[in-house]
Amino acid sequence: MDNTLNGLIVKEQSGFYWVTAEDNITYMCQLRGRLKEEAKSSDIAAIGDRVTISLREEEGTDVLMGVVEHVEPRKSVLSRALRTTGKRGAGQAEREHVIIANADRAIFVFAATQPTPNLKMLDRFLVAGEKSDIEDLVIVVNKIDLEDPSTITATFAPYERMGYRIIHTSALQGDGVNDLKDLLSEGISVFTGPSGVGKTSLLNHIQPGLARSVKSVGRISEEGVHTTRDSELVHLNTGGYLADTPGIRSINVWDVEPDELDAYFVDIEPFVGECKFSNCTHTNEPSCAVRQAVRDGHVSKRRYRNYIELREELRDTYIVYNR
Repeated sequence: MDNTLNGLIVKEQSGFYWVTAEDNITYMCQLRGRLKEEAKSSDIAAIGDRVTISLREEEGTDVLMGVVEHVEPRKSVLSRALRTTGKRGAGQAEREHVIIANADRAIFVFAATQPTPNLKMLDRFLVAGEKSDIEDLVIVVNKIDLEDPSTITATFAPYERMGYRIIHTSALQGDGVNDLKDLLSEGISVFTGPSGVGKTSLLNHIQPGLARSVKSVGRISEEGVHTTRDSELVHLNTGGYLADTPGIRSINVWDVEPDELDAYFVDIEPFVGECKFSNCTHTNEPSCAVRQAVRDGHVSKRRYRNYIELREELRDTYIVYNR
């Protein structure tokens, strides 16, 4: 067979890619040789990528096979940096690992209480989302039945002022689940959050048994510098695709240096250009517009502290990668 089809990568495992093509058939594919060469320094193909495949027959098997000939340009890329060496990393100390391509939205799930919302982790997620160019970043506050509404409002008010959409849910009582289900009904959605916030219950409310079906995108098993992955998009009954993504729980996202971090804090970024020094770190420089904005209440003190801590983490990571 020499015909070609366009399709979507829905699963990746050990160098194979499962592509759901325009004929609604899923083919197990490998990369064409020239693409394999490009993949040595970065993930040239990942779940969420739109690709063109050519079909081929494999003697002695009834598996439908194909070859990935072309990968379409991406509209968004959620990546993290991996420490690697040798053949897979082309001798580089740092390599881009694409968690998911072309996601339409990222949904970050936190509990109103039990556990107390980890806002530093939320800010980490939002940085990764802003860097990735994912268009729609959504915060889900679950377990609202366990906390006073005024406390919930006060905790998440800074994010609402920044323009992030916030959905309040109770997996126990079913509140807000229909809003979440509607949001997931089209396109590709990233779904992540810390442990204990009720993600499993929410997923099973959206679609019975969904939590068991959702694979961990970017689930990484590290043995020395070598990595293996098993990544998959789950097709929902309502029509969209869903992926759980624990891989963004660290801030070592691809290609963000400490001095660039302020660009991905949407409440801090508007004040950066008003600082006296162009290379202001917003820590102790005179005439720092960001610190003045904190004093004036335009940037929350908690967000500012999280920015400083994450910047230090990035700086330490940057030093390690560039030794």
